[in-house]
Amino acid sequence: MAQITVGSIAIDCPDPKALATFYSTLLGLEMSGDDAFVLPNGMEVWFQGVENYQAPTWPTQERGQQMHFDLMVDDMDAAQTQVMDLGAKLVDDSPERFRVFLDPAGHPFCLCISDDGSNAGGE
Repeated sequence: MAQITVGSIAIDCPDPKALATFYSTLLGLEMSGDDAFVLPNGMEVWFQGVENYQAPTWPTQERGQQMHFDLMVDDMDAAQTQVMDLGAKLVDDSPERFRVFLDPAGHPFCLCISDDGSNAGGE
């Protein structure tokens, strides 16, 4: 059997440079060109422009999530301020251990409290 690994992740959006900048700034990661950033393990996350892009309609399933990140944080309130300062919108803060936001392109993502930095608590 061939060994298969993830080489990169591509995410549809209306403005690749803007969304790559949002996530690379949020995560403190280097940009790779104008429309991607590199994870610490070397994997690239790319953002690709889609004509007539339509954002997800979370939490309804009319247009599904398309993708989402669970981002682990040690200080929920500070992280919330940080993501909102970068242009995210809070959409659900009722769960105790995670909060749901929309990135500037409308993709949901979660900030998740981590006791040890290893367990995702989002959806």
